[in-house]
Amino acid sequence: MLAVTTTALLATGAATSAATPSPQPAAPAASSTAETPVERLIVGYKSRAAEAASDSAADKDAQAKGKKAGESVGFDRRLGTGAALLDLGGKLDEGEASDVMEAFRADPDVAYVVPDTRMYATAVSPNDTEYSRQWDLFESTAGMNVPAAWDKATGQGVKVAVIDTGYVAHSDLAANVVSGYDFISDPFIAQDGGGRDGNAADPGDWMDRGECGVDEAGLPVPGQDIDNSWHGTHVAGTIAAAADNGKGVVGIAHDATIQPVRVLGKCGGMTSDIIDAITWASGGSVQGVANNPYPADVINMSLGGEGGCDSGTQSAINAAVGRGTTIVVAAGNDNANAAYFNPASCSNVITVAASDRQGNRAYYSNYGTVVDITAPGGETSPSSSNGILSTLNSGSRSVGSENYVAYQGTSMAAPHIAGLAALMVDANPSLTPAQIESTIKSKARTLPGSCSGGCGAGLADAGAALGAGGGTPTGSNVFRNTADVSIPDNGSWVTSSVSVTGRSGNAPSSLKIDVDIKHTYRGDLIIEIVAPNGSSARLKEASGDSTANLLTTYTVDASGVAANGTWKLRVSDVYSGDTGYIDSWGLTF
Repeated sequence: MLAVTTTALLATGAATSAATPSPQPAAPAASSTAETPVERLIVGYKSRAAEAASDSAADKDAQAKGKKAGESVGFDRRLGTGAALLDLGGKLDEGEASDVMEAFRADPDVAYVVPDTRMYATAVSPNDTEYSRQWDLFESTAGMNVPAAWDKATGQGVKVAVIDTGYVAHSDLAANVVSGYDFISDPFIAQDGGGRDGNAADPGDWMDRGECGVDEAGLPVPGQDIDNSWHGTHVAGTIAAAADNGKGVVGIAHDATIQPVRVLGKCGGMTSDIIDAITWASGGSVQGVANNPYPADVINMSLGGEGGCDSGTQSAINAAVGRGTTIVVAAGNDNANAAYFNPASCSNVITVAASDRQGNRAYYSNYGTVVDITAPGGETSPSSSNGILSTLNSGSRSVGSENYVAYQGTSMAAPHIAGLAALMVDANPSLTPAQIESTIKSKARTLPGSCSGGCGAGLADAGAALGAGGGTPTGSNVFRNTADVSIPDNGSWVTSSVSVTGRSGNAPSSLKIDVDIKHTYRGDLIIEIVAPNGSSARLKEASGDSTANLLTTYTVDASGVAANGTWKLRVSDVYSGDTGYIDSWGLTF
């Protein structure tokens, strides 16, 4: 018999349905967060609504709902996902903003409404600027076994977008950097004299004490003066610093290209800008911005904010993954459950926790079931030699000279996985994001130290992931069907078959079923797997999820049936108004 053991183990490994987002969890009781004023809302309209395509209709709707809630609301701009960004006419407290949001939620034409929230870089400041060894790449205890992968791939031809603070010039990276974009729309945050433009240069993100407001206790944010982090440049160096140039550090995918996409500045960055950055970096269109000439194979986001994944960000991620982009995100540095953080808790991303030099979960690293994998993030106390060394700049309040500094954080762990993903794409360009995630997890090794709370599949191993076939199960291990099968609207079941041969005995207790379905409203879909003996298991139920497309991996216990024979993926669309097709699917033994 078949039994679903992990329902919708997505490209992230999140044990929740791909079609039904899990409810956003309440913040842990021990967490004390500020009541942040809300200035803008992100509203996603259903495709049938006039407001989904017309800016004037969206503006009219915003004004009407604002009037109903007693607030001034107007259309600001259209995001790359098609969602509307609405201006609340000033800063509203959470109660006032909630009244406006309720007016939208009551509208059946509205798919979601979320506040435009602020996110921050997820590095932890270092103690020292000297660091002579990249233990994170090669040490046997807790390194990522990267040199073992370099005889198979170096990232040649792979494009990696770093959605972060931008890029400050560094000779150890210059040869691998292509032009990017600055998506920061608020000149105060941008700190470069303007808003959005085609220059992703990082002018610095320094902050004076209290410059970003106050917390719920009335204490200034930040609590002390903070110098420039040059965070995006540090992340970029871990991924693709040049090799064999006689200086500095070497990146994991040192022949890949880096595209800096700027979203973080003074006091962090806004969700709306990050949504557009994800869309543009992955090859989607953003109003008023020329299309990206270097659409990313991999996106790294070493950033995050409190709260579960919002629908606007999830929509942008789903669309990007649907375009074939693998998205890697940091789990966060609060020593808390990553399910309470965004985008760490989003589906269709690879969420990365951080380990120290001994292979323990780093003391600051977030944890939990949404974590997919762990990678070296370092601990710079008491010695910077235990941190992650990468490219940086010495300027504290302006651009200074280039240097190298050891940082710690899940921000440092995530680019290890982004670099590994780039190696895998180099070795096998046909890999899907789901296959990349699945392989990284299946080839991970047990953490040599301790992990409380959950560290995903273990410590990533680049050499193992770049094994035979360049990072994905091949030959007799994977069986696929890439023929398109149309799914009739509100119609009968359709099936797509895969013939399995050459396997002895029964199927495994953790049979992986990766599914790629293109559909305009994936909540309409019911999906089942049918074994050669006719037994079946329900993989997905229908739901109200209005997101387009489904790219995910399910896990079933198939140990009770023979492996050889014809396996079928069975799909039905149970509601009218939307269409799609099975793009491809496969079985990994």
